[in-house]
Amino acid sequence: MPALRPSPARPPRRLLAAGILLAAFSLLFTLPATQPARAAAAPARGTAYMGMGVLAHDGRGTAPLGAAATQTEGVDVSGHQGNVDWSTLWSSGVRWAYTKATEGTYYTNPYFAQQYNGSYNVGMIRGAYHFATPDTTSGATQANYFVDHGGGWSRDGRTLPGVLDIEWNPYGDACYGKSASAMTSWIADFLNTYRARTGRDAVIYTATNWWTQCTGNYAGFASANPLWIARYAADPGPLPAGWGYYTMWQYTSSGPTVGDHDKFNGALDRVQALANG
Repeated sequence: MPALRPSPARPPRRLLAAGILLAAFSLLFTLPATQPARAAAAPARGTAYMGMGVLAHDGRGTAPLGAAATQTEGVDVSGHQGNVDWSTLWSSGVRWAYTKATEGTYYTNPYFAQQYNGSYNVGMIRGAYHFATPDTTSGATQANYFVDHGGGWSRDGRTLPGVLDIEWNPYGDACYGKSASAMTSWIADFLNTYRARTGRDAVIYTATNWWTQCTGNYAGFASANPLWIARYAADPGPLPAGWGYYTMWQYTSSGPTVGDHDKFNGALDRVQALANG
């Protein structure tokens, strides 16, 4: 019969606890200095602004090249800017402005009056824009909401036609869960209703990449609706199908003064012509 081996002696409890503590400290100091960041929470409804989706998708680029033809500086603002110092913007050369009026059918800009009237009072030609959410209500419903909350138009020579801001969805699916044909139908519903309410064709603000992705690069609105192209780069780049030129270009989301900065493709008299219809 084989001899029994003696059981190994157990270490004293004090030594065992010290070993556990030492191992824990060793693990702590060998972990990476930075841990992966948690995914950012989706923004709250109503917080979207012109170019929010463009900035998230395309990012910032270089400053624009010198304009080949005369262009007129403008800005666009939303509730994020609060009360705007319009006199300073005027002194910097800004001559036209757009203010966010509405989003979906659930949000109105609490600073709209100060921004919309303030730009007018310093001498700017101004207008209003609507941030579209095609996944919440119909195009006609949102157009009516926009007109009823500041998005109308009057032939006073100082009021620009309303803008449909249609871009990447900051709250979910890039194309708001719609096929290209369903998206173009939604846009047409908005534009037709806006024209019926105001007598003007709305401006379309978009980015070429989004337009291609979510409308299939539809060309059917180009003959009636001026294009406001968004591209934060040295030039506007390729335009969506149908448009041979842009009317406005949002070239930066971080201008030297408040708001996003834009260029109107022409001298001030062309801005006035668009206002007059």
